[in-house]
Amino acid sequence: MTNRALELLDLSSPSLILDVGCGSGLSGEILSSIDPSEGGPHVWVGMDISASMLDVALQRDVEGDLMLADIGQGVPFRAGSFDAAISISAIQWLCNAESSEVSSTGRLSRFFNGLYASLKRGGRAVCQFYPKNEQQRTMISGAAIKAGFGAGILEDDPGTKNSKLYLVLTVGGSADEGTGGDITGVVKGMEGVDVLDARKKHREKGRREVKKGSKAWILSKKEQMERKGKVVKNSSKYTGRKRHITF
Repeated sequence: MTNRALELLDLSSPSLILDVGCGSGLSGEILSSIDPSEGGPHVWVGMDISASMLDVALQRDVEGDLMLADIGQGVPFRAGSFDAAISISAIQWLCNAESSEVSSTGRLSRFFNGLYASLKRGGRAVCQFYPKNEQQRTMISGAAIKAGFGAGILEDDPGTKNSKLYLVLTVGGSADEGTGGDITGVVKGMEGVDVLDARKKHREKGRREVKKGSKAWILSKKEQMERKGKVVKNSSKYTGRKRHITF
């Protein structure tokens, strides 16, 4: 699956890659062992929520740097740090809310907003995942689109037990964007692949409903600033309210 993700990333030179949900570093070992003739080897940074899995990676003496972090709380790196990102069998866990105070929607939003900010302009991310149902699949891809990504889902071996889903994300538009083509630039030229650009529909819906100066407009601007890595004040029930004249 890691090799498939690298194929979809289509990297032509050694790159700095973020491995989301790196576990014991199996994917990282592949990234470090890519032959120079194939654009490698790559330098990578892995993040995972499991201290025990990262401990196994340390014992195996992997070449990448490791970080203990919950991706549902965001991706804590400087804006534009990485050339690309991969994730193998991890992001579906963001749909699980551990308590009533934590929403899966919020966790997905923080992750994809942080991932978008951490990738350089023109960068690409490939996330292999196992959604429980169609609702989770839509929730995950929708959160990526809302964060600003050009997003597409590629399915290998559809209709079989070996079916694998890959969420392909791009930062910034491709040359075909807006023409009904492949906004990720991945499946161009492939036969038997249908491309649906849900981002265009989302943009049009947002333009119709959001009025300049309204609470929704202000929240949208805040999200844009967060994606650029800038510090934004927390929103509250008073956000967007007009101040009354006291005196």
